[in-house]
Amino acid sequence: MEANAFIYIAFGVASLFALWIIFYFIPVGLWFTALLSSVRISLIQLVLMRWRKVPPQVIVRSMISATKAGLKVNRDELEAHYLAGGNVVPVVNALISADKANMNLEFKVATAIDLAGRNVLEAVQMSVNPKVIDTPPVTAVAKDGIQLIAKARVTVRANIKQLVGGAGEETVLARVGEGVVSSIGSADSHKSVLENPDSISRVVLEKGLDSGTAFEILSIDIADIDIGKNIGAVLQMDQANADKNIAQAKAEERRAMAVALEQEMKAKAQEARAKVIEAEVEVPLAIAEAFRNGNLGIMDYYRYKNIMADTKMRDAIGEPQQQSKRKNDKKDDSSEI
Repeated sequence: MEANAFIYIAFGVASLFALWIIFYFIPVGLWFTALLSSVRISLIQLVLMRWRKVPPQVIVRSMISATKAGLKVNRDELEAHYLAGGNVVPVVNALISADKANMNLEFKVATAIDLAGRNVLEAVQMSVNPKVIDTPPVTAVAKDGIQLIAKARVTVRANIKQLVGGAGEETVLARVGEGVVSSIGSADSHKSVLENPDSISRVVLEKGLDSGTAFEILSIDIADIDIGKNIGAVLQMDQANADKNIAQAKAEERRAMAVALEQEMKAKAQEARAKVIEAEVEVPLAIAEAFRNGNLGIMDYYRYKNIMADTKMRDAIGEPQQQSKRKNDKKDDSSEI
């Protein structure tokens, strides 16, 4: 009896395992759900999906959603998109959303957008409900030298036709920032920009900044404008400081040249004084030579000495007067200052 009971239990387990294998490879429940949803698909195709490593639940439920929404999708195309690495469910949901919004979105275009790495469902939603992008603060300088800091809000809508290969939000923000800088820079005064900030929007919109991008710019609104630094005054101050430094450098150069010339004159004066001393040394030698040759007598020599003594006395008498005169001249100069 125990042996028979063991056999029955083993047979029951084997039967359950076999049923699990059968229902795994032959999803009868999924097939019946598809049949009730008016989706025609055979059990053989569901089994072949298992062998092709395609989850039947994803394909069948996507087909049921599309059928209930009034769309016709091809099972082979869904399988091919899944095997290519695409996301089947977002693509089908995007097709349904586009159909409800009266947008002409083809299956091939949706799969191409999905395989390009973009969220096709988000793109359809953005096409129906435009997105507002806040630009970072843009700094520009008007012609009068006043710096302005502007913030803009860009309202964009997804361009389905250019999602594949089109530029993203970064390009749109860069182009808008460039347009704001160009518009402010061409203004004669910062006051005119503050009075009419909508002029920036008009100029930027006229440039067609959304060309080649995955978006369509609907509007550009200037949210805030702040006054920054007086760049013109700062530049003038920097230029004045540079000119002052250049003038000081040239003056220092001239002073150095004057000092060098003064030192050169002193050297020449010392050289001339040395020559005078050298010539004075030769005077006693010449007198001695004149004595030996008989060209100079003793009385002549005494006259020469008297003349020298008189000259020194006159110099001694006149030197204090010259010094006092110089001191008086200096006092007069200082009193005038």
